[in-house]
Amino acid sequence: MPGIDESRPFVALNIAVLTISDTRVMEDDRSGSLLVERLTLAGHRLADRRIVTDDVEEIRGAVSAWIADPTVDVVITTGGTGFTGRDVTPEALEPLFEKRMEGFSTVFHMISFPKIGTSTLQSRATAGVANATYIFCLPGSPGACRDGWDEILANQLDVRFRPCNFVEILPRLDEHLKRAKAKGATV
Repeated sequence: MPGIDESRPFVALNIAVLTISDTRVMEDDRSGSLLVERLTLAGHRLADRRIVTDDVEEIRGAVSAWIADPTVDVVITTGGTGFTGRDVTPEALEPLFEKRMEGFSTVFHMISFPKIGTSTLQSRATAGVANATYIFCLPGSPGACRDGWDEILANQLDVRFRPCNFVEILPRLDEHLKRAKAKGATV
């Protein structure tokens, strides 16, 4: 059975949160605030938090700065994953991915389907790895962010989760490049 192995020590990660919206400001950014609350309650550190508009260059610029920062382990974005003309998060970030995490979208949709039915098709949630940094792109609704964190990321970003998790492989994400960014997450 999957679950938390309490005999292992928790490893706090540095997580940056990016809200992508043409209308939100910090005071009414419920999705970004929910993610910050959840990640800090879990014991992780907020590395940075920003809001950018639905613009490919702004989105890519913010995330590129974080993946270049050796202290940032994970980036979580919220917003811009739909199908309207302004929804450009996948277009902005997938070109940065060295490896795409195909299963993230599949699992996200499996979790969403019982709650919102076929409306889950309106999300292009995506994830990948770039410069030894995990990047998770969630939809902009608080419910989608809650599901993404509670049902997927809380476990996969906890080194104690068994049978396996993303934290234990974090130090090896860039081994093919012969550099060591992810030293802080050794297990």
